[in-house]
Amino acid sequence: MVRRTLRSARTVSGLVNTMTTTRQYLTAERIADAAVDALLAEALLTPKPGLVDASGRHSHPDMSLALLAASADALRDPLRECAEAARSMPSGPGLRECIGAIGRAGERRMLTTTDGVNTHRGALWALGLLSAGVAVAENITDAVAFAAQLARLPDAAPVVSGGLSHGEHARLRYGAGGAVAEAQDGFPHVVGHGLPMLRSCRLRGEAADAAALNALMAIMASLDDTCVLHRGGLRGRAFVHRTAAGVLRSGGCATPEGRHRLERFCRQAQKRGLSMGGSADLLAATLFLDAVTPAEGS
Repeated sequence: MVRRTLRSARTVSGLVNTMTTTRQYLTAERIADAAVDALLAEALLTPKPGLVDASGRHSHPDMSLALLAASADALRDPLRECAEAARSMPSGPGLRECIGAIGRAGERRMLTTTDGVNTHRGALWALGLLSAGVAVAENITDAVAFAAQLARLPDAAPVVSGGLSHGEHARLRYGAGGAVAEAQDGFPHVVGHGLPMLRSCRLRGEAADAAALNALMAIMASLDDTCVLHRGGLRGRAFVHRTAAGVLRSGGCATPEGRHRLERFCRQAQKRGLSMGGSADLLAATLFLDAVTPAEGS
């Protein structure tokens, strides 16, 4: 099953070509398929600093491409359910409670599939909200606004005592907003950094993978990634911001100098033991929105 999932996983180019011509009406199943395809495309994109890719596990010895593929596939039904809920319920506390329950069940399913490894918790949060937004909106602005509105509503479910996650520790220690603030603020690193970079690179004629890598660098260059803060603290964050920006300043991942800097970034991130998991989640969100929503004004 895992081998079949990996073989059929969409490349970044295939994800774009398949979905952008079918936006007129997306079923909940197609929305979920696009979200899972975005997760798979992000995983397969190579090379990526501090992340699992086709060249190895790098800073994640407990993960592999096969595990990420199985995890992504396990989220297909929860993501479909988020889209269905948005279409069948009015926006408000009731829908927020329903989306929260779907997300918690989806997280349990993911952890069962991965034997307890947190592969896609942040991605499930982002893509669940965005799947709901895409289900009821016709453009990126409205989809993201709907997702942000949901994220700002309190979750009425009782807090289960189980200790703080690494991301929660980092948010408290360093004052970072994390995945929750990213969603509540309208996914600024997706719509303001990742997506504009992705589409501008494609308009310049760059290959789909190079455009996606540049989008990842644009996100990394400014995101307060709690995964980075957890492992590397403020110095680690400054290193990631500086180095990702340097890749872009050198011409980006489609140029020889930019590629050289990217590959050096990968080696340095692995040596430091850094993980840019938050950036990976937002790249998947970028690829998802790019695939299912037209460019504004098109």
